[in-house]
Amino acid sequence: MSKEAVKYAIIADGGRQYRVAAGDLFEIDRLGQKVGGKIKLDNVLLVADGAKVSIGKPKVAGAAVECEVLEQVKGEKLVAYMYRCKKGSSRRKKGHRQKHTLVKVTAING
Repeated sequence: MSKEAVKYAIIADGGRQYRVAAGDLFEIDRLGQKVGGKIKLDNVLLVADGAKVSIGKPKVAGAAVECEVLEQVKGEKLVAYMYRCKKGSSRRKKGHRQKHTLVKVTAING
């Protein structure tokens, strides 16, 4: 029982790490790219192709992940509520929706 080897990479962007393979869709922090544009993410920490694994120190030299921008989206709404239980209390409610870029991985080089 052997699984078919899939080439994947672990990339770092915006303080987070993502495991991606060709054809994957994922959201990263908003980039100033137009829909349909191409981006190249070169902060690749690991590339695995079956039994062959390349680990970077800290990045894999010459490796990059090519992506296509599909759309600009907003994340779910987060509500921050502050309440102080005092005379003349302070109550504040704030909402926030983070902006993201939805991208599709087209190729993993390296």
